[in-house]
Amino acid sequence: MVLSRHINPESVIAQCKEHAHKKDHPVHTRISSYRRDEDAAQVPKYTIPKEGIPSRSAYQLLHDETQLDGNPTLNLASFVHTWMPPEAEKLFIENINKNIVDLDEYPAAASVHNRCISIIADLWKAPKDCKPVGTATAGSSEAIMLGGLALKKRWQEARKVAGKDSSKPNIVFGANAQVALEKFARYFEVESRLVPVKASNGFIMEPHDALEYIDENTIGVMVILGSTYTGHFENVQLMSTLLDELQDRTGLDIRIHVDGASGGFTAPFAYPNLKWSFEVPRVVSINTSGHKFGLVYPGLGWVIWRDEAYLHKDLIFELHYLGNTEYTFTLNFSKPAAPVMAQMFNFLNLGFDGYRRIAVKDLRNTRLLSRALEASSYFSVFSEVHIPISHAVDTDSDDPEGYRRGLPVVSFRLSDEYKQENPQVQQSWVQTMLRTKGWIVPNYNAPKNEENTEILRVVVRESLSEDLIERLVTDLLEIVEGLATPGNVLVTTGVSLNIHQPDREHGRPDKSNFGGAGEEKEPVGFSRPC
Repeated sequence: MVLSRHINPESVIAQCKEHAHKKDHPVHTRISSYRRDEDAAQVPKYTIPKEGIPSRSAYQLLHDETQLDGNPTLNLASFVHTWMPPEAEKLFIENINKNIVDLDEYPAAASVHNRCISIIADLWKAPKDCKPVGTATAGSSEAIMLGGLALKKRWQEARKVAGKDSSKPNIVFGANAQVALEKFARYFEVESRLVPVKASNGFIMEPHDALEYIDENTIGVMVILGSTYTGHFENVQLMSTLLDELQDRTGLDIRIHVDGASGGFTAPFAYPNLKWSFEVPRVVSINTSGHKFGLVYPGLGWVIWRDEAYLHKDLIFELHYLGNTEYTFTLNFSKPAAPVMAQMFNFLNLGFDGYRRIAVKDLRNTRLLSRALEASSYFSVFSEVHIPISHAVDTDSDDPEGYRRGLPVVSFRLSDEYKQENPQVQQSWVQTMLRTKGWIVPNYNAPKNEENTEILRVVVRESLSEDLIERLVTDLLEIVEGLATPGNVLVTTGVSLNIHQPDREHGRPDKSNFGGAGEEKEPVGFSRPC
């Protein structure tokens, strides 16, 4: 969650009363026959009410307010899954009040968790002679933290045994990394060595470039299976081969953690022949999000190590709690059982074939959208899953192996031709104009080294049907053609299309008030340090 500061309700209300549109409006006028208006009329927004209101009114008040949120199905900015069948939702509700860490009280839930670990380890081709171990997490961010901590502890232990300094660890990953990787480095005092990316290879880390950033203090390399910018897969196998050669030359034994937040539940089904997981010897840990292409509602991540040996004993806590003894390695304690149950529901309900059908369909719709955008001549497409790997491939084929590998993501921009003919049009306007039609499509800058490039991105999730893609294409073409029309009001007036959201802006902290000194760091990915 983002940081939110305490709001002074008196000052906010005073500002609202001073607003021009309030001057002639009688503040206390209420003509309504509905109790929810009467019950909620005097409820304060930023302090707890002295007396409560009926549960039905509390529900209705919040229900109505959340109608201002975007439609999750049309939120094409997010990788997070937004739909499950009624039986899954029923199971979710039945287990929402269970804390899965209470193993003695909820042994069945704990058993389901253990079975999920085994299923995922098998999907990721854990070696038969190893003892894989893993855990559910709140999401991929926590899972990445745990994977990074295990790498750090392993490196520190090896340095101490060798009698060497262990105070300056670093970790290597591409500048296209999601913010969770940078958070791990900063929160746990590990120097992040960001490998610059290039547009020519899809804004992802090139393994040969990564070698330049590795030294004896490197705890590991994080390889991203599915960049959030363009959906490209970084080359895990090549990275492993280069690290083998590096060890032969220098003696440095550098291991790999794979950030499979989205790719961990895409690659096994869409690209079963791709070597990226535990069949690659240097891969010691992998994380993924169950709530992305694992097809579960938000709140679930997974992390698995190829063998127990890669978890140092100092990181494991032995719990004597609530009548049982268990072992844990997580950043938080309590966890709801519901998301884990929902994950197992999907494993049982879909099976391998069901997950594969969904992955194939998602990628087919991704190709459909990509080709439509390119055919319009208004857009250039960065993502490549619609490009055949050879001229011999039937472009009507559904098999993802016939195309370049990646996530079901379409990243694109206004074409050079369109921008030359319409230099007055800003690409960010497309994002806001789509929002007026219900679509949520982000426009953002590429990673460091290519930050002047703007990217629009659509995540093609299971809920984005072929019919909706047709509607999206129609709306996109209507918008860019409208913006190109001479005399367009946005162009002639220079109107700002930034959406004003007062409640969010009142609650946003002022970064100048945060403690700490020093120069502000340059932005790297989606985030920037304060």
